[in-house]
Amino acid sequence: MSGNGPDTSTEGLKHTVVDRLMAVIGAPDDEDVARDADAAVLALDERLRAQSAA
Repeated sequence: MSGNGPDTSTEGLKHTVVDRLMAVIGAPDDEDVARDADAAVLALDERLRAQSAA
């Protein structure tokens, strides 16, 4: 991977987090939607921590 552009996998995770959080706004009482959003946030957090440690 080159350092010339954004990491598309990280960008994809960021978009996924936004999509999942919008779903939570649309269905605030849906536990499955909340779990999906939580998983997306945790995956992005893990990715960003790994990148900052590198």
